[in-house]
Amino acid sequence: MRKVGAPSGMGPLGRSGVVLLTYVLAALELTCLFMQFSIMPYLSRRLGLDSVAFGYQQTVFGVLQLLGGPVFGRFADQHGARAAFTLSFLASSALYLLLAAACIPALPGVALLFASRLPGALMHTLPAAQMVIADLSTPEERPAALGRLGLCFGVGLIFGSLLGGTLSSSFGIQCPVVAALVVTLLGALLSATCIPASTKGASVHAQTTPPGKPKASVFDLKAITRLLLQPGVLPVFLVKVICGLPIGLFMVMFSIISMDFFQLDAAQAGYLMSFFGVLQMVIQGLVIGRLSSHFSEGALLRASVLVFSVVGLAMALMANVFHFCLLMPGLVFSLCALNVVTDSMLTKAVSTSDTGTMLGLCASVQPLTRTLGPTLGGLLYRSFGVPVFGHVQFAVNFIVLLVLWKQPVPRKMDRAQ
Repeated sequence: MRKVGAPSGMGPLGRSGVVLLTYVLAALELTCLFMQFSIMPYLSRRLGLDSVAFGYQQTVFGVLQLLGGPVFGRFADQHGARAAFTLSFLASSALYLLLAAACIPALPGVALLFASRLPGALMHTLPAAQMVIADLSTPEERPAALGRLGLCFGVGLIFGSLLGGTLSSSFGIQCPVVAALVVTLLGALLSATCIPASTKGASVHAQTTPPGKPKASVFDLKAITRLLLQPGVLPVFLVKVICGLPIGLFMVMFSIISMDFFQLDAAQAGYLMSFFGVLQMVIQGLVIGRLSSHFSEGALLRASVLVFSVVGLAMALMANVFHFCLLMPGLVFSLCALNVVTDSMLTKAVSTSDTGTMLGLCASVQPLTRTLGPTLGGLLYRSFGVPVFGHVQFAVNFIVLLVLWKQPVPRKMDRAQ
């Protein structure tokens, strides 16, 4: 029997085939993204950029993704999953094409490197995948279905970092970029030919554009911000932003912390990140789904904030990388549970026609951290050292936990009709 609210026009792949292809496309995009991240410091150094200039281009990328997330989500709601996936992969292809050109000595490499950040505003394959999964899953299935995207993230983190380093060492720094360009063009082709035009029901399309009214623009900021004012949305969204900020600051500074505080070389830092990726695959892909079938989303949200607080207190006391490895399972659990549960709750709190926009807003949280992180995180690290990140994480999450306990999140947030 077809899922309630799922569209009937799934094409030859069927619902399960579309879901599987969505996971594959997300894994491909994330693999290419981490391939890019692994070579960017080396490419910037080869082009003569210092750490300040490297930070500028990272900030530019974060700001563009921050601004583009909600707009891309609204585009996905209005034009469907096929258009959203295709646009995201074409934007990724443009980024890797410009990066490949920056590797050519005869061309102005620095200008092309900064220009390559511009398509980042439309690189939102993961929110597009989340929208498809949310549209094609029942409210009860949604936390587990969204959690499986953690497997895609883990695959991208592990294989992207591995391939980026291996290909650049063996065949030159331009090789990972060219490989990513080919893969993203393949992703665009698969999106245009195999992803259905829309994963929303026919009744939803009737609601999206009422008769006699012109179709709203994807840049309609009022339509985007009104979602935050719907019942039950703003408190959950604020929990997502506030609880995720302290650990986001720590992760932004992690490359420096791993060198200065943990005394790790590049290879050892890579192993540590691979361990992080494996933990995320297991916890988000397997553990969160099982827990969501036994506990309410409100309970899981409070549990994630509680573990965040305990881990923050332990981070303030850690002295070496072994201590950090002991903390990583709890840290990853909190991070995965927070992201999966809040995404699920927020998509249930809005109508099906607005799931893409809501997930676009959620996708802007991480770029916000990347934008503020280098400045704020650097200031905290330089002034107070590594323990300050643990103190901030404990204090912020403990306060949020007290608020959640006094004003608990409803057991189930039904989808708005």
